[in-house]
Amino acid sequence: MSVTSEAIDTVRTGGVRRIAEYGDRALLLEFDSSAEVLAWIEVVRGADLPGAVDIVPAARTILVKLAGQRYLAPTRQRLAGLQMTDAAAADAVPPETADVVIDVVYDGEDLDEVARLTGLAVDEVVAAHTGRMWRVGFSGFAPGFAYLVGGDERLVVPRRAEPRTKVPVGAVGLAGEFSGVYPRESPGGWQLIGRTSAVLWDIDRENPALLTPGMWVQFQAADASSDAGEMTP
Repeated sequence: MSVTSEAIDTVRTGGVRRIAEYGDRALLLEFDSSAEVLAWIEVVRGADLPGAVDIVPAARTILVKLAGQRYLAPTRQRLAGLQMTDAAAADAVPPETADVVIDVVYDGEDLDEVARLTGLAVDEVVAAHTGRMWRVGFSGFAPGFAYLVGGDERLVVPRRAEPRTKVPVGAVGLAGEFSGVYPRESPGGWQLIGRTSAVLWDIDRENPALLTPGMWVQFQAADASSDAGEMTP
């Protein structure tokens, strides 16, 4: 997918909706979408903010942690004057190739339920999940777990009414606007649509997390007899 001027303009027109104090040593920036957070996080990180010790993105917010209360006013003033850059806006648009491609066997326990919830056929659910690049919005829940955003809007489904006490490692799921891969066996309430053998967290790698915020991810369907894993372009 090429970067169009229309797509860049869409990102540029979004912005910080609200800047609020978050205790006496942090500021919380609120946005309307995960796409805006991903576009603005690089702008915020490159702004040389007074007293900033950490900058943490989430689904609709960016938290700026400060070294002390005295930095609240000057940092807020600096944030209020930030402008979206062409480079950051362009970076928010899917590139020609993904950073990581993940093979998935689509045989999840909730695949039929997702089809029912979305009104799609099972093969249409798979096509929707693989037909568009996802982007790592933020990490959490467990080491290596990435919240992926930007997928097909038809795949927005609620979490399970009753979470499972045990979800296997490599399970691929959907919840709300997000998709994700469980990096280890754990409880979970996401709708499971498939599985992969991709290793999401490995402390022996230079970067233990396979998926980090800002990365573009492409899912592709794999045969059940194959060793579904990941490959990088």
